[in-house]
Order: sequence, then C-alpha cells, then structure tokens
Amino acid sequence: MQVAAMGCELVDTRLLRSGRQITLQVFIDKDGGVDIDDCAAVSRQLSVWLDVENPIQGAYRLEVSSPGLDRPLTKAADYRRFLGSEAEIELHALLDGRRRWRGTLAAADEESVTLRTDAGERKFLYSAIHRAKLVPQW
Repeated sequence: MQVAAMGCELVDTRLLRSGRQITLQVFIDKDGGVDIDDCAAVSRQLSVWLDVENPIQGAYRLEVSSPGLDRPLTKAADYRRFLGSEAEIELHALLDGRRRWRGTLAAADEESVTLRTDAGERKFLYSAIHRAKLVPQW
C-alpha cells in the first residue's frame, strides 16, 4: 500500500464519525520510530491516493500519526516484536469471569499469544481478542 512505499508500516486505521464530521485516522511506525516529517509525507501520499480512489464518500479529515505509547497490537508480528512488554488484552467474551487481562507478553505464535499475569500464564487465541495494546511504562 501507499504507507509501505514511504518506508513505514501501517499499524492501524480508524474511521470515526462525530455527527456529520468524518475523520480517517492512520497510525504508522518504522524502525526507530516516526517523526513529524514521516507523518507529513505519508499524509501527502495518502491524500493523493484517497482523492484518486475516492473510497470515502463526502468530506473527511485525514490524520496521520504514530501509534503512541499505548500502541495497538493488531497482528502476530506485533506481539512477537514486543515480547517482554506489558500489555492489556480485551476479549470478545468473558473468560473466567473477566474480559480484560493485563500482564507481560511471554510468547506469541501465528495463532495465539501468552500473557504472564498475576494469576499465572494465560494463552489467548487471536480470534478471541477484541483489542490489545501496550501499557505505557512511566
């Protein structure tokens, strides 16, 4: 896609609606992190592509930024990259009476992630995860 052509990784996208206002948020990253120049360059490239392809009907605002300290974990490679980091996982359904789990990313393969929690290690299938993110360390 356009983001990869700019030397960045597409981390996540969100289409937000607030009344009649539409915002397309695009989160990018690269080795060493992204800076304002990266965001501006990707924004310019995406704007041209979006104008040509026109996937969003009507007026919208485009926001391009880094994923931040509480970076979302969206694919198996993300979980592997951040092994040893603290993460919060929210499940689609309750598991042992809980939907949210927090702990250290202990292992990750193509189908699941293992989280080391206060209650011991728990394995979660990616298909059971609604959303996951890193927990910022202050």
